[in-house]
Amino acid sequence: MTTGSVQDKLELSRRVSLLEPSETLAIAAKAKELQSKGIDVVSLSAGEPDFDTPDFIKQAAADALMKGVTKYTPAVGTVELREAIARKFKRDQNLTYPIDQIIVSSGAKHSLFNVFFSLLNEGDEVLIPGPYWLSYTAMVTLAGGTSKVLATHEDTQFKLTPDILRRSLSPRTKVLVLNSPSNPTGAVYTRQELEALAEVLLDYPKVQIVSDEIYEKLIFDGAKHISIATLSSELAQRTVIVNGHSKAYAMTGWRLGYAACANKELAKAISSLQSHSTSNPTSFAQAGGVAALDQGDPEAERMCKVYQKRRDLLYGLISQIKPLKPFKPQGAFYLFVNIAETGFSSADLIQKLLEEAHVATIPGKPFGSDSHIRMSFATSEAKLEEAARRLSRWFSAR
Repeated sequence: MTTGSVQDKLELSRRVSLLEPSETLAIAAKAKELQSKGIDVVSLSAGEPDFDTPDFIKQAAADALMKGVTKYTPAVGTVELREAIARKFKRDQNLTYPIDQIIVSSGAKHSLFNVFFSLLNEGDEVLIPGPYWLSYTAMVTLAGGTSKVLATHEDTQFKLTPDILRRSLSPRTKVLVLNSPSNPTGAVYTRQELEALAEVLLDYPKVQIVSDEIYEKLIFDGAKHISIATLSSELAQRTVIVNGHSKAYAMTGWRLGYAACANKELAKAISSLQSHSTSNPTSFAQAGGVAALDQGDPEAERMCKVYQKRRDLLYGLISQIKPLKPFKPQGAFYLFVNIAETGFSSADLIQKLLEEAHVATIPGKPFGSDSHIRMSFATSEAKLEEAARRLSRWFSAR
């Protein structure tokens, strides 16, 4: 044991030291603190469905648990769940994946983490259209890569254009991330828009594509989900599709995600990485995952209709509040609201809205745009209406 009045400072890893604390978690903690003091806070911050997991999914997991499905499964997930995922890809997108090229993990976030760690070397460049889900850049940093954020704007509906993509590609580019529907904007790429991006990518055969499709079942106005992997056999070979059960089937706490790779070498690398890190997802949860994929689409469609109704309600209410300017999403369950005319940064504004209007929202800066805030409509219509009333009063009083 060492002696002395000054203890040597612990030296943390460089990669972890580069990470910023989660502002979304800080907001959640502040909201809970206010609630503990008896203050009624209306939260529009949730990144998860407010619905309960459908009963038949819970029953499938409960049955498996009572049957003793409590042991290790294969590190990449049960055969039954990977077969259900393969059926889902064939049914929904006419994509064929052998089950040894499907890796089930503890949530889509975990799958993305595995993919970046399996693909990136020090200095490899990852193109990320912004605004973006805030964990992408953190994962790239941890994997030793470099994030290059490609700014998009309302005038292109927050979608990456072929011109921006072509100008941004460099000899160091290893990966392009696509997220449709998007968190935080709710933007959805059409087939024509993806075909235009594909035309550029075909000129750069070394660039891999990570397609985050976690919100694919939550699309509005008759729009269709298109995966870039369906556009050509070459792009399919270069695309990793990441998806999961959390959003479509209201299963956030179940922690079930998956990656599907047409490239066998990449699938093997991800499998090996997971075998040395977490091993398998929870055994009996995977039984619920099978039921969700095989029987859950009617429930997903029902929830999607409710989200669309809520979107229309909140969009209409927020559009009437000056100086807020919401973007109308075609998917997911978020309203991305332009606050440029308020004169506040996103962090300052959400803090004031929480403390003075008692409405919890999320700052846009961690998503790549300090001129926006994110509001979730994954809550009841009554709460959406109450939140809008409070926001209207607060802005009117300024």
